[in-house]
Amino acid sequence: MLNGLTFMRRRVQRVFFGWWIVLSSCVIHSLSLGLLNYGFTVYFLPLQAEFGWSRALLSSGYSLGHVESGILDPLQGWISDHFGPRRVVVLGVVLFGAGFILLSTVQSIVAFFAAFLVLSLGSGFCGNLSFMVAIFNWFVRKRSLALGISLAGGALGGFIVPAIAWSVTTQGWRVTALASGFIIWLIGIPLALLVRHKPEQYGYLPDGDRPVSSKENVPEHMATEPVPQGEAQEDFSAREALKSRTFWFIVAGHALALVTVSAVSLHLAPHLVKQLGISLEAAGGVVALLSVFSLVGRVLGGFLADRVNKRVLLVACMLSHSIGLIMLTYATSMAQVFLFTVFHGLAWGIRGVTQNAIRAEYFGRKSIGLILGISNIFSTSAQVSAPIFAGWLADVYGNYRLAFTIITVLTAFGSVFFGLANKPVRKSHTARSVQG
Repeated sequence: MLNGLTFMRRRVQRVFFGWWIVLSSCVIHSLSLGLLNYGFTVYFLPLQAEFGWSRALLSSGYSLGHVESGILDPLQGWISDHFGPRRVVVLGVVLFGAGFILLSTVQSIVAFFAAFLVLSLGSGFCGNLSFMVAIFNWFVRKRSLALGISLAGGALGGFIVPAIAWSVTTQGWRVTALASGFIIWLIGIPLALLVRHKPEQYGYLPDGDRPVSSKENVPEHMATEPVPQGEAQEDFSAREALKSRTFWFIVAGHALALVTVSAVSLHLAPHLVKQLGISLEAAGGVVALLSVFSLVGRVLGGFLADRVNKRVLLVACMLSHSIGLIMLTYATSMAQVFLFTVFHGLAWGIRGVTQNAIRAEYFGRKSIGLILGISNIFSTSAQVSAPIFAGWLADVYGNYRLAFTIITVLTAFGSVFFGLANKPVRKSHTARSVQG
């Protein structure tokens, strides 16, 4: 027995620590997206039935909560760059759990908005940005693969939705929200403590490469020179990134992608229940199926992003989003809904990996947290406005068809911005090249 435990311990110790950070990210993303981004669509109709709130009002609470995290993202990115992401992630998990516990006590619209502010702040702090700062530092050659596995957690979260739908239907939405808060604390806090900032601080190099000083008894091809100091100077500062057109093209493309993702994430279940007359549990099953293809897309994106032109991949994803959404909008059968999950799910997964990998490739890792944080300020406007817009039009016209049609057109237009996002060149680097 002891020999078996010793063997397992040695096997675990041989795993490059960066992969444990990826695992932590994957599970926490699963909880965050599964319980909130995917899962809240199940709460929508019960809350509307209990309080009589309109779709637009419920959508406002869900969306405006993202404003707070969007405004704070640059600060979160700066803190993660300079002091490490672990403190931020731990705080996020604590707040995220507390937000669900507060949601379970809601009796008024003001309390609902307050609960969503806490939820959004928590999910933002333990979300993509801080984890990407860690992953971009721990991986270079295997960056897209690590990012794909990390973001796969978001897709895995969709498998939680049928359980949420069952719990909301049989136990009530308040019990479900309360239990969700404690589950987040129980699982998320220990995993958040695994996060580390840079491998060099712990005697590692990115990707698990060995430093020259430790290559006694190591084959020559496995030893790796430390990254030269001059290389780090080629990374863009946040100010330099903001001056490039490419930064703004990627921001615009990302924002228009989030128009589709945020609107569909919130309104998918209500649309399916009203459009096709299916049950809430069946709508939860569609969300889970969407997660399957999103999961496949994230893993596939991790493989493709380093092998295929990233701009071409992003353009294809935006067009796939548009095809999927138009199928959902005018669906008259579950076959069309299935095709929506294929096109939208694969696009969601591949694009999420690729658009973040292209930022790290273009701008480097030195200030990546702040660059991502500033980017999120602008993409948040789309994430906030799209669900409110869709909910308002659904209140006016009694269905989501007009709203989803407009969003389809906007998303297709987003492919143009990704197509224009050529790799930027630092001016100082260009000057040195000319002098040389």
